[in-house]
Amino acid sequence: MKRFSSSKRAVNNVVKGEIKWELRPGGMLVQKRDMGDASSGPIIKIKVSHGSFHHDITVPAQSTFGDLKKVLVQETGLEPKEQRLLFQGKEKDDEECLHMVGVKDMSKVVLLEDPASKERKLEEMKRNQSVLKACEEVAKVRAEVVQLSDKVNALEGIVHGGTKVDEKELLGLTELLMVQLLQLDTIEANGEAKVQRRAEVRRVQRLVDTLDNMKARNSQ
Repeated sequence: MKRFSSSKRAVNNVVKGEIKWELRPGGMLVQKRDMGDASSGPIIKIKVSHGSFHHDITVPAQSTFGDLKKVLVQETGLEPKEQRLLFQGKEKDDEECLHMVGVKDMSKVVLLEDPASKERKLEEMKRNQSVLKACEEVAKVRAEVVQLSDKVNALEGIVHGGTKVDEKELLGLTELLMVQLLQLDTIEANGEAKVQRRAEVRRVQRLVDTLDNMKARNSQ
């Protein structure tokens, strides 16, 4: 009866999911281990080559290549999905264990950045450069608009004070503002640059409206 009770407890443990299994390379079914199990084993140092950079990484010998990728995040800034690890000329899957494929102390592993990830970063860099250039162009227009705004405000104070100003001066400022509006229209902007361009367009339009009101008041 005691022997039957012990067997029953073992079966219950498997049913409850306390024992997990995994399929190792080669088709061997073994009990699945976690990093807690790996950390209890021997520690090895791996030399990881990444382009012109070399990293000495210390990990438990029974770690997986997926575990190694997580450690390399801190060293390289590459997320695990952006990494490709090669050992003895062959790319390794995240589930493969280091010791199962022959990785030992002072073994060399090559790290490559995933081509798709590299392409995405290049595209993002190009977009950022485009946004930066557009922001600089908007800033140049902003500087011109600020100077014109000061002149509009000065004339507005004169007109509201009851003194008439030369109509040509009002027309001249309006034309200069329209030139800046056209300049803004030629700037290809995205993201933050687009927001800044829209703000400057609104500023110019408000100044033009102010000049129109001043013309009407000045003519009375």
